[in-house]
Amino acid sequence: MEAATDRPLLRIGELSRRVGVSDHLLRAWESRYGLLQPVRSPGGFRLYSEADESRIRTMQAHLADGLSAAEAARATLGGAAAVPGAGPPAAVPAGGGYSAALRQALDAFDEPAAQAVLDRVLADLSVPAVLRDVVLPYLAGVGERWQRGTASIAMEHFASNVIRGRLAGLARGWGSGHGPLALLACPPGEQHDLALMMFGIVLHRNGWRIDYLGANTPVEELARAVGLSRPELVVLAATRPEALEPLKAELVSLAQRVPLAFAGAGATPQFAGMVGARLMTGDPVTEAERAGWPR
Repeated sequence: MEAATDRPLLRIGELSRRVGVSDHLLRAWESRYGLLQPVRSPGGFRLYSEADESRIRTMQAHLADGLSAAEAARATLGGAAAVPGAGPPAAVPAGGGYSAALRQALDAFDEPAAQAVLDRVLADLSVPAVLRDVVLPYLAGVGERWQRGTASIAMEHFASNVIRGRLAGLARGWGSGHGPLALLACPPGEQHDLALMMFGIVLHRNGWRIDYLGANTPVEELARAVGLSRPELVVLAATRPEALEPLKAELVSLAQRVPLAFAGAGATPQFAGMVGARLMTGDPVTEAERAGWPR
C-alpha cells in the first residue's frame, strides 16, 4: 500500500464525500485542532491532500473508540490521548442548547451570564460554527419576537450591543494579511449590520482583508472609499428594499467600477440584475465560506 501523499488534490466537497464528514465539521476540525493542512489553488480554493484524508480517517477511528474530539485530534496528531480512568468528558450541548442559554441570559438583561455562555461556546466550537449555529439563530429569533411584540426594543438593543462587543473582538485585525480586499457597508438608513460583521469575520478567516464601513454609509462615501482602497469586492447589506432602490443609478455606476454584491432581505434578484451586482442568498457564514479569491 502506498503512503499517503502531501500533494494537494481535493476540494473540500470531494474530501467531505470521501470520508463521510460534513464540510462544516471539517472546517471546524481544521480551525480548532489544525487537523487539516490545506494549500490555496491559484483560484484561491483550499486543496486537501491524501495525508489530510488519512488524518481524518484516523480521527474518526479515535472518535469511534470513545475519545472526545479534542483527545482524538491530539492522538491523531501524535499528542497525548485520553488519561486512563479520567472519566467521560462533560457533555457539550448542541447549537440549539447554546442558543437557548444565550436567550435566557439576554432576555434577563444578564450581561455577565451572556458573556459566560459566549465564552463557553467559543471554547467548544469553531468561530464559523458559533456564528452560524448559535448567534444567527438567536438574532433571527429575537427579531421575530420583536415583530410580534413579545420582545421589547430595550431587549433587542441590549442583546445586539452584547453580541456586537463580541463580534468586534473577533474582528480585530481583519484588515491585516496579504489576501484580496473586501469593502463592506450598509446603505444610508440601514442600521442593522451584525450579519455583515459576521460575514467579514469569516471572510477574513478565509484569507481576505476587510475594510469595514458599517451601518448607514452614504453612497458617495462608499464610492470614495472604493477609489482609495481599490477592493476586489464590495458587499452592500440591507434589510429593506427601500434602502437600496433610491440608489439605483449610483450603484449601477459603482458596479461598473468594482465587483459588487448585495446581501440581506432588502436585496432582490430583480434589483441585483438591474444594477449588475451579484446577489448573496445564503446566510453570511456560508456566503463567506463560498467566496473564492478573485481570479
